[in-house]
Amino acid sequence: MSYHQRNLPGYGKDLPHAQWPNKARVCVSFVLNYEEGGENCILEGDSRPEVYLTEFGAPNGPGPEGMRNLSVESCFEYGSHRGFWRVLGLFQEFGYKFTSWAVGRAVEHNPQVVHAMEEAGCEVASHSYRWIDYARMPEQEEREHVRKTIEAIQTASRHRSIPLGWYTGRQSLQTRRVVYEEYKARGLHMQLYDSDAYDEDVPYYVPAPDGTPNEHLLVVPYTLDVNDMKFCNTPGFFNSESFYQYMVDAFETLVIEGATSPRMMTVGLHCRVVGRPARAMALRRFLAYLRQRQAELEAEGSGVWVATRQEIAEHWRKTHPPQA
Repeated sequence: MSYHQRNLPGYGKDLPHAQWPNKARVCVSFVLNYEEGGENCILEGDSRPEVYLTEFGAPNGPGPEGMRNLSVESCFEYGSHRGFWRVLGLFQEFGYKFTSWAVGRAVEHNPQVVHAMEEAGCEVASHSYRWIDYARMPEQEEREHVRKTIEAIQTASRHRSIPLGWYTGRQSLQTRRVVYEEYKARGLHMQLYDSDAYDEDVPYYVPAPDGTPNEHLLVVPYTLDVNDMKFCNTPGFFNSESFYQYMVDAFETLVIEGATSPRMMTVGLHCRVVGRPARAMALRRFLAYLRQRQAELEAEGSGVWVATRQEIAEHWRKTHPPQA
């Protein structure tokens, strides 16, 4: 089995003390999904065009089989043409870094984005090879997609860096095991972290997905609620104010709880979504708010740690190594 049996108790009432650097109450992880060019598209050999997370909202149907949808393609291309650069520019302006879930095929279409993110000090992690549903994909085909993703990102990287974080999103029951085995074959399974989970406010370990005794995989949970994808879902965010306020409320809740039990907050972003001008204003306002609150909390003797997910994984392994 790739996934352990359900663990409903989890950490329970008392979370482990995260011990974030500089006594931070909250660790904030920004994630930019780079998917443009990896979505369902007739040109990629798919039977139908993309219908998920588009400007057209909830799909009315799968669309005509075998026919391109130029409008959907164009909306995705806005993300690579303009949205990506707008979001990257905002993070550079405020001096923060993000992790990118980068789709392998999207990177092959536009490798310059990997160069730009690396130059900005951001982490380029994996979002599998295609932005599709892997639930029914045969294992050998999915394994080949894992390999192609690693190769695509490593080829685009000026440092030949292999992504150490993995998030498929619409994963199969075998995804976690296949990924673990492929990284193990490269001697990198002890550095790998998995984010195909939404179930905690801090990282945790699961038994090795390949069944090896006394080995563990670190899970750094992701989010679907503090996520601009809600602009494309109903009900969801309807303007920049609603998204901004949601981010603020999530942050302040964790600041309160973090006084005694530090937490992690993830913000999910998409180039074609928050990269639009009106939505980008919500991100700008939140980054400014975060910088202000960071200074205020530091003056009080605590703080905020804005980190890439790889930095979070490295910290967790150091301060909370897995127990037998």
